[in-house]
Amino acid sequence: MIRVQKYGGTSVATTEKIINVAKRVAEAAKDSQVVVVVSAMGDTTDQLISMTKQITSMPDERELDKLLATGEQASSALMAMAIQSEGVPAVSLTGGQAGIITEKVPNKARITKVDPRRIKEELSRGCVVVVAGFQGITDNASWADITTLGRGGSDTTAVALAAALKADRCEIYTDVDGVYTADPRIEPNARKLDVIGYEEMLEMAHQGARVMHSRAVELGELYDVEILVANSAKDVPGTIIKKEDPSMEIRNPVRSIAHDEDVARLTVVSCPDKPGIAYRIFHSLAEQSINVDTIVQNITDDSGMTDVSFTVASPDAEKAQRVLKSITKEIGAKGIEVDLDVAKVSIIGSGIRSHPGYAAKMFGALAEEGINIMSISTSEIRITCLIEKSMVKAAVRALHKAFQLEKPQ
Repeated sequence: MIRVQKYGGTSVATTEKIINVAKRVAEAAKDSQVVVVVSAMGDTTDQLISMTKQITSMPDERELDKLLATGEQASSALMAMAIQSEGVPAVSLTGGQAGIITEKVPNKARITKVDPRRIKEELSRGCVVVVAGFQGITDNASWADITTLGRGGSDTTAVALAAALKADRCEIYTDVDGVYTADPRIEPNARKLDVIGYEEMLEMAHQGARVMHSRAVELGELYDVEILVANSAKDVPGTIIKKEDPSMEIRNPVRSIAHDEDVARLTVVSCPDKPGIAYRIFHSLAEQSINVDTIVQNITDDSGMTDVSFTVASPDAEKAQRVLKSITKEIGAKGIEVDLDVAKVSIIGSGIRSHPGYAAKMFGALAEEGINIMSISTSEIRITCLIEKSMVKAAVRALHKAFQLEKPQ
């Protein structure tokens, strides 16, 4: 039996916590072959980024990847030492040594393949294998570069390894008990879900629920890897993420409320309203690997001009603005406006697709709280509203109450 366990930054934030995790791993190793994926300790990644900003506002992306990867390498070596101290053989590997190959996209590379031969060899020798999460290498032999997978990339590392090793389960250990109907720090009546489908979890991750990384959920669904999300400090049942079955449909059509405050709205002001303009704007952003969401186009007057607004993740806002500066001149737009005082709030549930009236119910609940909706985007199982950042907590609580998510299913 192969088990892949991932421990997040809060779970390995101190040497004391690393020792406690090592005891848990040693116990699991008694009846299983164990692969452990670790994040950087605590706020290490933020500290490294802070040091970078003290040197330059525009760091070379290759060098930034190389720097940020050191956080996970340090925690993986310390974890291996702690497991060895429990009397269990262990070896630490970088992402590259573990066979994780990525595309050459700095800071947010996607995994293209996993070669698990080194891991299998170490497991056959009776070792627990500790892998540095969040990283891989490009596939160009001796000239390979270190890459990082973006925020939450250790989740992706763990699920990718579980798929490649055909592990029995991928266990994601963090500082929460599982997946909740809303952020329990905002909504005290939020309820832990025992089981949730890949599709719903993917929407939650995309819309701001930080308990799982969206690409990890995508990989889990693609390779049918059952994922457990649980608390590393408690021996309590977590949440299972798996393929939906018919019994999961007998429940509230809305499963959760997600919110995201790390959002920026950019508006290209007074663009010519003619074919090809939207393509020029969004193609230029895609070339720089900037993801775009919640697109709205408004005709401003009778002069044939339009405003194009869209949202990006806050860390991408400055980069997106730089990209758009040259495009606005080329297309004849008036300029760019950036609004960082926005946030997204979403209702999510696979039952939404077959139950009419949920959009109206959502908008009514927000209206009762005096919350203005700036723009709306939808999928089959999600409705997302862009609102003022200051109104997020009120919105989450109002929607959680309106859809009665505090009640057992």
